[in-house]
Amino acid sequence: MLRLLPSNADSPVLVWAWIRFWCCFQMFLNTVLVVLTDLAARLLGNKLFRQHFHLLLSAVLVFGPALSLWVSHHSIFAKRSHFLYRLFLRSGWGWTCVFVGSFVFLLSYSIRRSVLHSLRHLSRLAVAGGLWLCFCTLLDLLENTTGSCYEPLSTGPEVTGGQPLLVLKEGESKSECLKAGMVWRGYEVSEDVFLLCLCCLLLAEETSVFGPYLRLGGVSDAPLRILFLLCVLLLGLWIFLLLCLLAYFPQFPTQLLGGALGCLSWRGLYQGWYRMGPSWYCPGRPGQGLLNMKTSSAGAEDTLNHNHYN
Repeated sequence: MLRLLPSNADSPVLVWAWIRFWCCFQMFLNTVLVVLTDLAARLLGNKLFRQHFHLLLSAVLVFGPALSLWVSHHSIFAKRSHFLYRLFLRSGWGWTCVFVGSFVFLLSYSIRRSVLHSLRHLSRLAVAGGLWLCFCTLLDLLENTTGSCYEPLSTGPEVTGGQPLLVLKEGESKSECLKAGMVWRGYEVSEDVFLLCLCCLLLAEETSVFGPYLRLGGVSDAPLRILFLLCVLLLGLWIFLLLCLLAYFPQFPTQLLGGALGCLSWRGLYQGWYRMGPSWYCPGRPGQGLLNMKTSSAGAEDTLNHNHYN
């Protein structure tokens, strides 16, 4: 009993010490979150970054395949079965919609407190998703129409240079050809590169509004900052996966066409249609009708309306 008394007497002190430690740890995490999000928002909201990000992405598409001369083809990223490809690349649009949609909805609803207004801003994702599905359908139709089925000859004297010869099989559809274990060759455009480029440009557009929002003193609690940081991390992941595809699986003509299609889709939406202003047929640009609620000055209103491409 005498030995237990000191420990019982010290227990309130230990509890108080743990509480103080936990409070200090939370303050440290909050400080790190604020610093990281402020830096990322300043970068994504920078005028030069917004104006030239698509040029940076185009340079990656053009010169990215040259990385295949230096990367090791024994790397784990040289296998299509890598978990990053299976987990993120095959459902890239879903990940983008979840994170960007949550961020856009929370930001718009915290300012206007209107579900309809938030849904109008979310409609940009629906439009981009519909455009992506339409292009994927057209690209599949193009490949099916222009393609032919070939049977590889893997044995025999016909094999030259380690590559099997292909024998044309007429009358086969793409699905029947692939089910039979044969090869389908057609006019192909990389859907993976198209999706990654479109998602990167969409993420850069939708998150760039957070910088002006913070500069106007907008409420930035932890959930909003965490969602913004997750969107930034997702943007970095898409760029990394794009570099991996270009370096480890170079298909220069098809990948370049896919990237060009993604850039054209972004330009037609965000620099074309959405600049017409919010109406029943146009959702408007990111931040339009939201951030100008913070100020009434003409100069700040131009900034908040995201008019940086003139």
